[in-house]
Amino acid sequence: MKIFRGLSLGSARASRPSQGCALTIGNFDGVHRGHQAMLALLQNEARHRGVPSCVMTFEPHPRDYFAAVHRKPELAPARIATLRDKLEELARCGVDQCVVLPFNERLASQPPESFIDDILVDALGVKYVLVGDDFRFGVRRTGDYAMLDAAGERLGFDVARMQSYEVHGIRVSSSAVRDALAAGDMERVAALLGRPYSISGHVVHGRKLGRQLAESTPGAGDGFRTLNLRFSHWKPAASGIFAVQVHGLHPDPAAAPIAGVANLGVRPSLDPNDVNGGRVLLETHCLDWPADLSASLPGGEAYGKIIRVELLHKLHDELKYDSLAALTRGIAKDCDDARAYFASLHAQTRRQTTRDRI
Repeated sequence: MKIFRGLSLGSARASRPSQGCALTIGNFDGVHRGHQAMLALLQNEARHRGVPSCVMTFEPHPRDYFAAVHRKPELAPARIATLRDKLEELARCGVDQCVVLPFNERLASQPPESFIDDILVDALGVKYVLVGDDFRFGVRRTGDYAMLDAAGERLGFDVARMQSYEVHGIRVSSSAVRDALAAGDMERVAALLGRPYSISGHVVHGRKLGRQLAESTPGAGDGFRTLNLRFSHWKPAASGIFAVQVHGLHPDPAAAPIAGVANLGVRPSLDPNDVNGGRVLLETHCLDWPADLSASLPGGEAYGKIIRVELLHKLHDELKYDSLAALTRGIAKDCDDARAYFASLHAQTRRQTTRDRI
């Protein structure tokens, strides 16, 4: 998938999206099953017209922008996915190209007629535009489907609207996914997304606290070394301690994921002035580090490597411990609880396999 960061209307054509495309517009936070159905329809319409499919999305989220402008952080939505993960999912859905428009004062104040003329027609030369049933655009959200449809009839592009997508009678939306993540209901999250909830990124350096725990705690072995991923938004939709699976550590892409336990959040037991400056981190401890894995990693470490962590089951919210010893005991219990969760999964799988054979 080709990715375009913004649209420079005066730039050379080679550095801009293909002139003529089938387009859909939205935030696509989470790329849930409703989004996936819309993208499947978009792909079909693009193929029939012989043009590339294109998604237009925004960074930051428009509500993030207005929350900052009005100095009301409570107006900002909890973020389901990082931009990286959103783009990965759009690519997995077969989208040919994606335009990431910076949502700024210029875009927020643009009249809807100008958005149609300058961006949809002049910059992209759209042949088909697909939007959701609640689509609004332009300054103060004054543009709507009726305006877009009338413009399409006048300017020569087709416009269609997709109604809500439901699963078991529940409307699938980013808000529904956020609610399920806030409740820690990871099964419902997976049903809404059509896949387990995951976060990916480059492994970054942390405070090395896991090694300190090993040095200060008798019998701790190698301690609780973690793989650290930054979550770029300050307000993740999920937080807490989770049983997880880690993909991408092993050089063999067919290798089984590694079970682990992870903390997503701000780590209240740690010094806020640590190396990551109080930023949201996903810290993952692998329960069983494969014996052959360290030899395949530079220096035996995973720093800089891109991994994907699936959050399968929430154990509890973040807790604040008053000492390293208490923190060590808490992590050890989390590891035991995560092992019990994975053992129950394996038992369920064995029972299902037995029933299938019978």
